[in-house]
Amino acid sequence: MYQYDAHDQRLVEERAAQFRGQVQRRLEGSITEDEFKPLRLQNGLYMQLHAYMLRVAIPYGLLSSTQLRMLATIAREHDKGYGHFSTRQNIQFNWIKLEDVPRILDALARVQMHAIQTSGNCIRNTTSDHLAGVAPDELEDPRPYCELIRQWSTFHPEFAFLPRKFKIAVTGTPDDDRAAVRFHDIGVRIVEDDAGQRGFQILAGGGMGRSPHIAPVVREHLPYEHLLSYLESILRVYNRYGRRDNKYKARIKILVAELGIDEFRSQVEAEWEQIRDGALRLERAEIDRLKAFFAPPAYRELPSADLQLQAQALGADPALRYFVANNVLGHRQPGYCAVMVSLKAPGRPPGDASDSQMDALADLADEYSFGELVVTHTQNLVLPHVEQTRVGQLHAALREHELATANAGTLTDSICCPGLDFCNLANARSIPVAIEIGERFERLDYLSDLGEVSLKISGCINACGHHHVGNIGILGIDKIGEEAYQLMLGGSPGNDASIGQIVGRAFSRAEIVDAVQTVLETYLGGRTGEDERFLDYFRRVGLPPFKEALYGDHQAR
Repeated sequence: MYQYDAHDQRLVEERAAQFRGQVQRRLEGSITEDEFKPLRLQNGLYMQLHAYMLRVAIPYGLLSSTQLRMLATIAREHDKGYGHFSTRQNIQFNWIKLEDVPRILDALARVQMHAIQTSGNCIRNTTSDHLAGVAPDELEDPRPYCELIRQWSTFHPEFAFLPRKFKIAVTGTPDDDRAAVRFHDIGVRIVEDDAGQRGFQILAGGGMGRSPHIAPVVREHLPYEHLLSYLESILRVYNRYGRRDNKYKARIKILVAELGIDEFRSQVEAEWEQIRDGALRLERAEIDRLKAFFAPPAYRELPSADLQLQAQALGADPALRYFVANNVLGHRQPGYCAVMVSLKAPGRPPGDASDSQMDALADLADEYSFGELVVTHTQNLVLPHVEQTRVGQLHAALREHELATANAGTLTDSICCPGLDFCNLANARSIPVAIEIGERFERLDYLSDLGEVSLKISGCINACGHHHVGNIGILGIDKIGEEAYQLMLGGSPGNDASIGQIVGRAFSRAEIVDAVQTVLETYLGGRTGEDERFLDYFRRVGLPPFKEALYGDHQAR
């Protein structure tokens, strides 16, 4: 993984020292909360319903065991013993005392971490495929390019005060988009042209929130040396024309939609012509230098194993068989696999990990995965370098720490925002809904019969829970002072991107989980066979059978 040089280290240490003085002035009362707010937001510190929340950056989701141990220490010493992994591949601490923040930032700097640009109207944490570097279907590891974008965007003087927050995602896989690049302000895909030349497909104007948009393609094939100059051109056009008079229309997706992709592309290309061969032009030597940080670990020469046979040989434990089927993923190195560690155990808030679990995972990463872990945008963790023959041992170790839930990629592997339990923007609680769904449908044989179904829950229209792109999406709303929930069906964040459709009138808190069950029963009763996924079934039949099952003869309002 990337290692800070002296410049990087000095940057984060000086920022921590600077914020220490700002916090002290706020505690003394020499600056007001209104004066302090933009300063704390530049350092990832939010004020939520009950306390300050600190968001810590995990660039492209990659963590060392040393860094995870530090996060566990922060959870134990400065929070309530847990951290919340978010859809931006970051971690959030929800119960932070203001006077503790400088010490936390100093501690993070010691392990090459920080909270810079995790909030505010700037370029946020660049995200990527959680299987980057090990995916069998990958054209090229996207992480060196993510690191380039991180270095270019951190403290960029032009883009520190954009019209609105800005998010970039990069993927190296042509066929299976695990980074949801079509729903980012800029999406970058590594591609090959007809001549086999590598480059980037650039998308812009995607996003969720109040008005979800699937990003259109701005440029089909961009040579690698022009990546940063082209991104800069897009940001300049957005910075110049993005709406600053209305925050609900300030995202780049609105600009792209209003201009139209052809005019937006024309503006970007005109800007790019002025800077394409300037200081941002990438040299192959710099790319190679960064690639060296992401070289594969010292794998052993191993034959590939049949993991299903291995699971059977290790005993008649159905939990292990389902774990192998759902949580063990392919790997480009023979004899190895990636293991998804689900943070969606029944009765637990999705994405939460306790300090003891983080410490345990750090130890397991050292023992089984060369000291590396990856945070996924689906709020799980991945051990990316596990020997196939050791999966049974790893499963047993995970089980000891309640981390062996075998539900990755199933209904109960839900994405969920903090909702009204924590967030002052939310209209409804989302965590209790996710927990109740997880407990009602926890049987592994039932989840296996359902097959691939994604569930995503947001507590408000800002869509931090990505409800627009869930096969089943739930949106919390305020209905005359009561919490209510809209149900959406048919969303997908991948290559077959689609935005979910609202089924009908909202459901009360007491009704929403039963409504989800009705949706699932309708699917199971109507699919043509076990191979027909929920999303395929929905696209074949549309909303009518679900409306009929949910509302009967009553008009859905």
